[in-house]
Amino acid sequence: MNCNSDSEFRAFGCLPLVFLLSALALYLAGCSKSDNAPPPRPPLQVTVMKVAPADVPVDAVYIAQTQSSQAVNIQARVSGFLDKRVYVEGSAVKAGDVLFRMDPKPFQAQVDDAKAALQLQQAAMETAKANLARVKPLTELEALSQKDLDNAQGQYQQSAAAVEQAKAQLRTAQLNLSYTTITSPVSGVTSFAVVPEGTFVGSANSQLTTVSALTPMWANFSLSEAQLERIHREVEKGLLILPPNRSFEVQLELVDGTMYPHKGRITFADPSYNSQTGTFLIRASVDNPDGVLRPNQYVRAHLIGARRPNAIMVPQRAVQQGAKGHFVWVISADKKAEARPVEVGDWHGDDWFINEGLVSGDQIAVDGTLRVVPGATVIVTPYVATPARTAAPATTAPPAAASQPGNAGTAQPAPPPAAK
Repeated sequence: MNCNSDSEFRAFGCLPLVFLLSALALYLAGCSKSDNAPPPRPPLQVTVMKVAPADVPVDAVYIAQTQSSQAVNIQARVSGFLDKRVYVEGSAVKAGDVLFRMDPKPFQAQVDDAKAALQLQQAAMETAKANLARVKPLTELEALSQKDLDNAQGQYQQSAAAVEQAKAQLRTAQLNLSYTTITSPVSGVTSFAVVPEGTFVGSANSQLTTVSALTPMWANFSLSEAQLERIHREVEKGLLILPPNRSFEVQLELVDGTMYPHKGRITFADPSYNSQTGTFLIRASVDNPDGVLRPNQYVRAHLIGARRPNAIMVPQRAVQQGAKGHFVWVISADKKAEARPVEVGDWHGDDWFINEGLVSGDQIAVDGTLRVVPGATVIVTPYVATPARTAAPATTAPPAAASQPGNAGTAQPAPPPAAK
C-alpha cells in the first residue's frame, strides 16, 4: 500500500500501521526490562548473640603517680667540714646506716672542755657541801649566826645548779659530736650527694642528700567533680553498686601492662577540691617489699570492688552510629532485621555496657551487619566470643566515693572509699 499517493488516505489509512508499530515497540521495551531486572537479594548471613543480663565486676582506672611514703632530706645539724661520703649514691640503705662523716676534732675538743668544766663545778659543790655541813651544827649551838647558815646554804645550792648546768653543756657538746656521724633515719633508697667531700657545711648548704622509703609506696591520683557526680547518679539509678563501706582494693598496672602483685587500700582523700584543676587528691598505700615501685613513677590505679547489677553487655562492633545516635540490629523471630536505638555506657574490655534499649532475650547482630537494612531477611549463626574478649579485664565501670579525686583512664572513674 502506498500511503503517499493520496493525502486523505495518508491522514486516515496509515493510522492502523502507526498503532501497530507503537504497540510492537512497547512490547519489545517491556520484554527488555523484564530480561534485565536484577535478581532478588539473597538473605544476608550474620552472627547473632542473645542478650543475657548479668552482674559484672568493674574497675575504675586512674592515671596515678607514685610517691615515697617517707622522703627524708638528710641535712647536717652542725657546721663543719665534710670529711667523707660513706654510702654509694643511689643504693638502698637501712635505718641507722652511716651516710656521711664530718670532721669530729673541733667537737671532740668541745666535749673535753665541757667535761673539765663539769669537774670544776662538782669540786666547788663538794666544798660548798662540806662548808654547809660545818656551819649547820654551829648555828644550832648559836656559835654562828643564822646569816652564816643562810650563806652556806645558798652557796651549796648555787654550786649544785652550776653542776647541772655543766652537765647540760656536756650533753650538748656530746650531741654535737654525735652529729658529725650522719646516719639514715629510715630504710630506703638514697639520692646523689649534694655536697662534695671537703666542703665546709653550714646553714646555707646543709642539705646533703635524700633518702626515700620504698615501702609502703603511695599512689596519688585525682577525681574531678564531674566524674564524681556521674558516679553518684549511677549509684542512685541502681546501675552501679559499691563495695561495703566503700572499701576498695587498689591494684597498680605498670607501664608495660603487667599488674603489680601487691594490692593496697585508699588511706587519704583530700577533703577539698583543688581550685586550679577542679579535682581532689586520693592517695592509696601499697606494700613494696622488693622495691619494684620507685618514687614519681607513672602507673594506672585500678579501684576494685564495684559491680554493675543485671548489666547488659554487647561487643563494641555490634553498636552502630547513626544520624540519631547509637543503635544495634535486633533480629526478630522471623529473621527480620530491625534498627533499635540504644543508650551506651562505659567500655568493658572489648564490650560496651548498654544502659537502655535492650532487654533480656533480645537477639542482636554482631558480625555481617555492613549491608543490613531495616526489614532485611537474614540467616543467623550463633556468635562465639573470642578468648581475648572473654579474658578481658573489667576496666570501665568505676566505683564511687564521697570526697576523693582521680584521673580516669579508659574507664569512667568511681568514687573511692573514705580514708580511715
